[in-house]
Amino acid sequence: MTILKIRLHSAPTPAHFSPVASTALTFSHRAAHRAWLVSQAQLPLGFRVGTSRFEFMPREAPKPAKMTLTLIALDQPTPDFAAMFTRNALPGAPIIVGRQRLHEPTIGAVIVNNKVSNVCASGGVEASEKICTRLANLLSLKPGQILPSSTGVIGWGLPVEAMMDALPQTYASLTRESILPAAEGIVTTDLYPKIRRAHIGAGSIVGIAKGAGMIEPNMATMLVYVLTDLKVPRAALRAALQRAVETSFNTISVDSDTSTSDTVALISSGCVPCPDLAAFEAALTQVCRDLAEDVVRNGEGVRHVIRVSVSAAASTELARAIGKAIVNAPLFKCAVAGNDPNVGRLVQAIGKYIGAHAPETDLAHLRLRMGGIEIFSGGVFQLNPEKENALVAHLRSAELYVSAPPKDGVFSAAIDYPPHERCVEIEVEIGNGGASATVIGGDLTHEYVSENADYRS
Repeated sequence: MTILKIRLHSAPTPAHFSPVASTALTFSHRAAHRAWLVSQAQLPLGFRVGTSRFEFMPREAPKPAKMTLTLIALDQPTPDFAAMFTRNALPGAPIIVGRQRLHEPTIGAVIVNNKVSNVCASGGVEASEKICTRLANLLSLKPGQILPSSTGVIGWGLPVEAMMDALPQTYASLTRESILPAAEGIVTTDLYPKIRRAHIGAGSIVGIAKGAGMIEPNMATMLVYVLTDLKVPRAALRAALQRAVETSFNTISVDSDTSTSDTVALISSGCVPCPDLAAFEAALTQVCRDLAEDVVRNGEGVRHVIRVSVSAAASTELARAIGKAIVNAPLFKCAVAGNDPNVGRLVQAIGKYIGAHAPETDLAHLRLRMGGIEIFSGGVFQLNPEKENALVAHLRSAELYVSAPPKDGVFSAAIDYPPHERCVEIEVEIGNGGASATVIGGDLTHEYVSENADYRS
């Protein structure tokens, strides 16, 4: 039987902050995972969500396609909201609009569409604003109180008329019971929805995420929406989000590509007094870290999650960069995918980064471990047949699923739920400082190539 263990991160736990689960949970099948998602999905006070789905004909590729609209609406507009966006120099139109929304006095709703990302499409900003205006009329808001988001194919234009026709149905579906419809509505190539929550006093934080490919966030992440009913002032909310993102979404990578549409939004309805701002930030960071790892575990074609812990480095920036260099190294990622502990590819990735970007770094005290097994120290490998067998066993134990043979040349995932939370554990001890960082990434598989070879079709 395959099980999943939900691990709670070892972040500090101030008074008033309690995660939903204090003991490990085990999931033996999709239905068990689904039941757990339902148990996490209660909306914070002051929010409603709704979705609708419709067919349309992309003008750039005239064959039927389906789009889902997802609406997150507040009972009352709030001044307390924050958002961070991609640093990609060619952002989508919703990013351009979203940056303007940060200067608005209040926000009342978020509207998300999948299938079309509205990036560098003719009239993209105007299309986003038209959707916002139509929705504002339905919600008795101003267009500037609507935050738009889009995800999907880059280069296609939004089907504006079809979207505006679907908005009344989206509005009519609003419910205040569960965030699960929104978690399901925002996905594209994700295998399953992602929800995480935490409690602080009488209030809660609930977050959802979309992301599976084109993932190496840079000051934001994929699409993430975090809702709370705790009253946290705007300035404190924005500062807390920036710090939480820095140690969660900015420490992951699936394929080293930064999306043109990355967005993470945090909105407070202010319905519940916040007993402790430090507790709030700890809980927010917990939710973000859990969602970030969920994104990697649900990455396109990912069969192994790789966790790289770098310690004794000269700076946090260097530690994080070394971790990213490892999880983004194609040869090492391929070796992990095949359960081959080819540690030479790990060493070359470290040496390549240091040689190009930090040549002053002394590697005389470099130590490496995989699965807790020492594989490198004193400038040489520390390997033997017993260790090689143990390393293979470690890789196999972290495998999320065994790939089925390709059908008609196409590989497909065998499961649509996370079977466990084990990782390929890599420890890198530089030996010349006191800084550390942890980076999470995925392997590189046939499934990833298959998924992205025909993504638009």
